[in-house]
Amino acid sequence: MYLNCHTYYSLRYGTFSEVDLLELAQENGISTLALTDINNTSACLNFIQKAKQYQIKPVVGIDFRNGAKQQFVGLAKNNLGFQELNEFLSEHAPKKMKIPAKAPAFNHAFVIYPFEQVLQQEKVIFNGNEFIGISVEDLRKLPFSIYKDFTDKLVIQQQVTVRSKRDFNAHRLLRAIDNNILLSKLQKTEECRELDRMLPINNLEKAFVDFPYIIKNTQYILDSCGIHFNFGKERASQNQNLYLDSREEDYQLLKTLCDDNLHKRYSDPNDKVRTRLATELKTIREMDFVSYFLINYDIISYSKRMDYIHVGRGSGANSIVAYIIGITDVDPIELDLYFERFINPFRASPPDFDIDFSWKDREDITQYIFKRFKNVALLATYNTFKYRAVVRELGKVFGMPKEEIDKLSSKRYSNENLDEISSLVLKYGQLIKGFPNHLSVHSCGVLILDKPIHYYSATDMPPKGFPTVQFDMIIAEDAGIFKFDILGQRGLAKIKDAIEIIKNNRPELPPIDITQVESFKKDPNINNLLKSGKAIGAYYVESPAMRGLMQKLQTQDYLGLVAASSIIRPGVAGSGMKHEFIVRQRHPEKRKEANPMLLKIMPETYGIMVYQEDVLKVANQFAGLTLGEADVLRRGMSGKYRSKAEFISVENKFIANCKAKGYPDTLTLEVWNQIKSFAGYAFAKGHSASYAVESYQSLYLKCYYPLEFMVAVLNNGGGFYSAEHYIHETKMCGGIINPPCINTSDHPNIIKGKDIYLGFGYLKSLEVLVVKRILTERQLYGKFKTLDDFIDRVIISIEQLTILIRINAFRFTKLSKIELLWQAIFKLNVSKAKTTQSKLFKTEHKQFNLPTINTSFVEEAYDQMELLGFPLCDYFDLIDEALNENILVKDLNSNINKSVLLYGVLVNTRFHKASNGKLLRFCTFTDREGNYFDTVHFTKVVDKYPIHGLGVYACFGKVTASFDFCSLDIIWSKKLALKSDPRGN
Repeated sequence: MYLNCHTYYSLRYGTFSEVDLLELAQENGISTLALTDINNTSACLNFIQKAKQYQIKPVVGIDFRNGAKQQFVGLAKNNLGFQELNEFLSEHAPKKMKIPAKAPAFNHAFVIYPFEQVLQQEKVIFNGNEFIGISVEDLRKLPFSIYKDFTDKLVIQQQVTVRSKRDFNAHRLLRAIDNNILLSKLQKTEECRELDRMLPINNLEKAFVDFPYIIKNTQYILDSCGIHFNFGKERASQNQNLYLDSREEDYQLLKTLCDDNLHKRYSDPNDKVRTRLATELKTIREMDFVSYFLINYDIISYSKRMDYIHVGRGSGANSIVAYIIGITDVDPIELDLYFERFINPFRASPPDFDIDFSWKDREDITQYIFKRFKNVALLATYNTFKYRAVVRELGKVFGMPKEEIDKLSSKRYSNENLDEISSLVLKYGQLIKGFPNHLSVHSCGVLILDKPIHYYSATDMPPKGFPTVQFDMIIAEDAGIFKFDILGQRGLAKIKDAIEIIKNNRPELPPIDITQVESFKKDPNINNLLKSGKAIGAYYVESPAMRGLMQKLQTQDYLGLVAASSIIRPGVAGSGMKHEFIVRQRHPEKRKEANPMLLKIMPETYGIMVYQEDVLKVANQFAGLTLGEADVLRRGMSGKYRSKAEFISVENKFIANCKAKGYPDTLTLEVWNQIKSFAGYAFAKGHSASYAVESYQSLYLKCYYPLEFMVAVLNNGGGFYSAEHYIHETKMCGGIINPPCINTSDHPNIIKGKDIYLGFGYLKSLEVLVVKRILTERQLYGKFKTLDDFIDRVIISIEQLTILIRINAFRFTKLSKIELLWQAIFKLNVSKAKTTQSKLFKTEHKQFNLPTINTSFVEEAYDQMELLGFPLCDYFDLIDEALNENILVKDLNSNINKSVLLYGVLVNTRFHKASNGKLLRFCTFTDREGNYFDTVHFTKVVDKYPIHGLGVYACFGKVTASFDFCSLDIIWSKKLALKSDPRGN
């Protein structure tokens, strides 16, 4: 009997979830229920899925509204009706079009107009699928209206939005937040009615006892509606299932691609390769994943035609088919990748390809996918109300002062000192926290489906400009809708840009083939960068943690890097197995201490679980679980299980099987804890290998073209470190850093020989329009000859010109900055700043004789710090204190377990929460010679000796060594004073 029910996906209106709605319906004896969220279908698929558990027949539709004003409710008779409603909403909502008062002529959907609206419009003509909705409250008015005789058009429309007074209060608060007004200013027209609740079915029917035809009409609608999707084990893939015209044509195309490209990957393919290929092709065909491979291949082929660089990773990197046809660049034979991690007969979902492109190319790739394939949309994600945000919003709604809101949002309060309003804010903040706030776009998910997108969902049009469904990844997978992961990252952009920069800066060199990864892997010069921790700028291997790990491991080959990129993950590191892996890597005799069975299962990693595949191997070979059960275990550890009960059942079987095999409880517990410690953090081996391929490409460029590579790093927003530090690294590579120059610089950084000219983009206060004028004028009419010439040719205000002079962008004039500033002030009058056109004729500029004013490099440094954010000189040159006796990084090894003093420029600092809940700090510095050292600030010194921003620090501490990698346990630290600006700024 309920045709108009809302959940909290009626954003900033509804007050509970679709599951709560089903529970409420069950409690009230409802057997058929319609979900009709306001201009939203986010909850529909999960509502349909969950309804079966509550023995409720689901009906879905949409409550079409303009703001809070209801125009009509559309109810889907069937799946095609749901598609019609979705199409109508998707036409109006993204364009901010008003929903009309009259519904279109739906072929497969019912329309219910609210009684109040029908009264106002005096509507008397209704189509066969159109009805008038009457609530319990409306029954008082019905007998006195002309509609009392419309006996075949009246239905029950008892709206359900709240369950209780508390829900109603939360609803009003949400409406005030949505309207950005004080609660006291909220209009009644913006609210639901407090009685918009679900009544027990008997009570509802009793209310309409005098109007049996209304009950009958309502029941007719509910009986006429039926919606069906398959979920879980019953689901079938909804993805585009044919690439060509038939499954056989698809398979023959995939087989042909493999045959044509086999010798490009394996010059002399052996039996192992051919057997693996045949096995994969057979499995892919039997599991109906052929089109999935071909679609990914199509996307990659377009990328290659456009000269884009990509990385194919995820579990798909375990596939020899993907390797041969070029989706990935990881050889599964070389790495002994576990095929069953990729596809196994128990896996219902397609294999997982995460395809990375340059962040600059990703949008074009996405555009291609939308043009190339028919039924395409982006996947959604839900932005929910977080504690701090909801407390702030509620504080504003109640009109609280900002300082009071700040106290509550940062949890700086005591309960006994809270007033009534503050208590309400916290009470309802706790209730609303976690509600969906607005829909957003999934970071990488693209859907390519067989049926029209609107068969499953309405679509929004976010700023990215691509249609986006209204459901998330979890329900998508439940319904058999599997995403294609198209990601953007800066690491690939660095590689692509570096190659282009090398071509321009060193045109005499032959073209670079960045795909020759096999030769990179064997290059001792490249591998030396890894084991010596000198991979700054290279993707995934530059962070302090990776730099330290590779020095400890003495990583100097591809397989070592693959392992390192996985054992650094929290799962392996947190279990203590990272330390054990380093021990066994550095000391081969220690490998004998591994459990013989685990060593046999995982010889390459010395009997230690490092990769996700290891969970499968151990669960299968050690504990005797089937591959399907092992995959349940792996997914459960990643937090991806559909059923916690299923996961617990597999856990119990794991332990029972180990007991039956006669393993000691201590061994079973040790192995189980290793598996548990992964907690979703461990990589698939193929995933790590894919990262390692990209790392080697970056390392090749860093090794042989360091300056061009570092310019590319800077131009792509850096990486782990700040721009200032990458500039330091560029200097360490022999680069000469120049501030922006009017006649040489561009918006990004450019390189000429060994000279790097910083881009105008670093000058945060310089207007983009000014930069465009400078570059356009220079391109059209050549370099600027003098300051006068610049003033004549470029429209600029004195404030903007001052920025350029202070950064020394006019140094080609050989005049001092002071003189240039005075000249600019004299020559650029106020009216010039307001001119919108260049002068037709050049004016005669007066020349002024100014006294000579001496300046120092310290003034230059302070100008750079203000305008760029950092000085271009060495911080050590700016110190205003005498240095005490100290050592350098190169002396650390000879001072192990001694307390020493090092001076260093802060590079990076980060906190870590210890097991006791207290904070530790880890810092990275560079010494006077530019070499790195790392410090550990334990809880006793974290607060006593804080680290306050960039600069030079005196670091006194005890030298410790872990596997020959030295660091400093801080006893005390102090930031050194810098010379003051002589101008007194």
